[in-house]
Amino acid sequence: MYRETTRAITVSVEPVYLEDQSSPEESHFVWAYRVRIENGGRETVQLLRRHWRITDAVGRQQEVEGPGVVGEQPVLKPGESFEYTSGTPLPTASGIMAGTYQMENESGEQFLVGIPAFSLDSPHQMSRLN
Repeated sequence: MYRETTRAITVSVEPVYLEDQSSPEESHFVWAYRVRIENGGRETVQLLRRHWRITDAVGRQQEVEGPGVVGEQPVLKPGESFEYTSGTPLPTASGIMAGTYQMENESGEQFLVGIPAFSLDSPHQMSRLN
């Protein structure tokens, strides 16, 4: 599990390789990732936008931006949490993801919350020793 806290908002991510949706012989590898966002602060916040940087094993980078997550812009009161599952394909057997959520508090202040960098690993990746 990967975890990062920004302004009392904790984002935890757990990636899982999906063997049944992947086709290694066709360079198609798929992961699901479960995200939990916990509001450990004293103010109510709303998740407005997401921004992901997805990097494959050879350094190709893709950026994904948009409103909310999985079609929602959840509001989290102090002590509340929100969980969702999403996924990503890659043309390589491993990669890394990281990003930010744009949040807004009740007074209208917007701020970024870090999503921890997490590794996308499959049993098909080649191990190399230097």
